Amino acid sequence: MAKATLKRSKKTRRNVIEWVISINASFNNTHVVVCDTEWKVLTWATWWSAWFKWAREATPYAAQITSESACSKAKTMHSMEKAKVLVKWIWAWREQAIRWVINSWIDLIWIFDITPVPHNGCRKKKVRKL
Repeated sequence: MAKATLKRSKKTRRNVIEWVISINASFNNTHVVVCDTEWKVLTWATWWSAWFKWAREATPYAAQITSESACSKAKTMHSMEKAKVLVKWIWAWREQAIRWVINSWIDLIWIFDITPVPHNGCRKKKVRKL
């Protein structure tokens, strides 16, 4: 019985004009994902790929370095020119990440905040009467 082999596709250069950069910055981690307009992931980076550990992972500087590495990969491999940015969560972290995207000479079409906001949510407990 022959062994089934998986055929992997080659890394190809995609010269698409518009990209989507998704920045998810939480207290513990920062994810920067670069996709095309059809949501196919091209490159991504986290604080771990920049070798930040323990207390330094939850800093705005770590968010800046991760966005730098993701944008530089996308720019060299796929010739990124224009980008739409989706940001989520913490203000200081995402501010630094967006600042680096701007500094890497990528034209921003728009920046959109997708932070989940509760619309009233659950009902509060009744006040206890004694």
